[in-house]
Amino acid sequence: GKTMQLASLGANVTAVDISRQRLGRLTENLKRTGLSAEIVQADILEWEPDERFDAILLDAPCTATGTVRRHPDVLWNKTPENLDELVALQRALIHRAARLLKPGGTLIYANCSLFREEGEDIAANPPVEGMVLDPILPAELPGLEFCINRQGTMRCLPHFLGGQHAEGGMDGFFAARFIVG
Repeated sequence: GKTMQLASLGANVTAVDISRQRLGRLTENLKRTGLSAEIVQADILEWEPDERFDAILLDAPCTATGTVRRHPDVLWNKTPENLDELVALQRALIHRAARLLKPGGTLIYANCSLFREEGEDIAANPPVEGMVLDPILPAELPGLEFCINRQGTMRCLPHFLGGQHAEGGMDGFFAARFIVG
């Protein structure tokens, strides 16, 4: 998904994931489409790249509650303890990703959760000193302006796509953009 979109736009992409299975699917998709990306299987909390990045898209592990439309069981498989553990992991991943950026770099934090704790609360209280929210402007996302809130973060809910294009709907998700000093 996201790696493929970035690569198709001409970005020089390094995809890091701890999951061999996800990276296997990504490798197959890249081959099928003729796109390219550097693939790294590693725990981002421990991985040391050769150089820092201009921008990072952190698609963080989350409760996946935004996928409820396709996976209704997700609502019964999570506990408050799961949420607390995931928020702690998300904050650690953001902290680590910020350290992998060049000064003034951009961090996009995204997940498919519907919970404020995994989205708006993190954006309102970034876990890294010198990290500031860079509000997303509605004009930057034509057709999805309605997903941008007053804080300048993006919150889409499964029911947001209506009208003739609603067949199948969409997953809920959250995204925020930060500049790291």
